[in-house]
Amino acid sequence: MLRIEPAGLHDLAGAYRTCLMTADAGEDATALHGDPDLLGHVYVGPYLAQGRGTQLVVVDEAGVCGYLLSADDTLAFGAWAEAVWWPPLRARYPQPAADARDAWLVDRIHAPERPAAAIVAAYPAHLHMDLTMRARGRGLGRVLMERLLGELGARGVPAVHLGADPSNDNAIGYYGLLGFAVLVRLPVVVWMGLRLDP
Repeated sequence: MLRIEPAGLHDLAGAYRTCLMTADAGEDATALHGDPDLLGHVYVGPYLAQGRGTQLVVVDEAGVCGYLLSADDTLAFGAWAEAVWWPPLRARYPQPAADARDAWLVDRIHAPERPAAAIVAAYPAHLHMDLTMRARGRGLGRVLMERLLGELGARGVPAVHLGADPSNDNAIGYYGLLGFAVLVRLPVVVWMGLRLDP
């Protein structure tokens, strides 16, 4: 039985695993990386470590199989990560990366990806959502998103953005169905946004 629960540090390993299993345009990226933890360090760990905002996991009898992780204030979250999350990882993973397959992730640790200031100003919150194959096709993505949007609205957050892999047409189309509009399309990321206010 799949269920949605608030995420905590006890979900870290399962959420890291989910991130790796969905990172190749929704498919398993294990063979594409030398260090299986790097994706999680970039896209999962700081949200669970900070523990603010809306952090949700999808779980079943086999463990975590999906998540929605978010930050209400992208600028404040980035400042916290610069002070707390990135420094020890930068010491552990110096540039250049030991494994060429991990170079872009090590670069991301040293220079985190950020959308243009205009996007953050207009859409201050951001999110990451991933579901493994066993959690897909059950409407859970919509449930996770509705839960997030309800909580953001209750906290007075006016809009949210996300970054999608340009090669993942399914994800881009899916977010479009949920009401997200393409804000900027770049070679490495498609930035999408949704306003909560009418």
